[in-house]
Amino acid sequence: MQIKSAKELIVYKKGYELAMRIFNLTKKFPADEKFALTSQIRRSSRSICLNLRSAWAVRRYEAHFINQLLECAGENSKTEPSLDIALDQNYITLEQHTELVLLCVEVDKLLASMLKNTSYFLISDPRAPTSALASDP
Repeated sequence: MQIKSAKELIVYKKGYELAMRIFNLTKKFPADEKFALTSQIRRSSRSICLNLRSAWAVRRYEAHFINQLLECAGENSKTEPSLDIALDQNYITLEQHTELVLLCVEVDKLLASMLKNTSYFLISDPRAPTSALASDP
């Protein structure tokens, strides 16, 4: 089966789940965290999916694709310490923290796999000749 959209990727689905769960949990954070922890953890978790969509859009250019995947990984790595802070401040339970950190780890592993196998996801330039389309010498 050919993947037609970034939304079909398991990593996108996991990243989206992470962002939505964090968004719903942060609704209960104290008001004085609105422009601090709440904003930061929402931005970092949402950026995972946003950067995946950007990566998908530039699959013709391996360097850009890799850069966007690395951006995803970076945003994911910012999310986990924010979860630690939320736990330490008693904004989330240990169970919620554990589930969300495991989801971050899963996203990280999926991104690492994509980075190891970029050629599977890249698309070639349709203007470039292929052996089947190249003229005979």
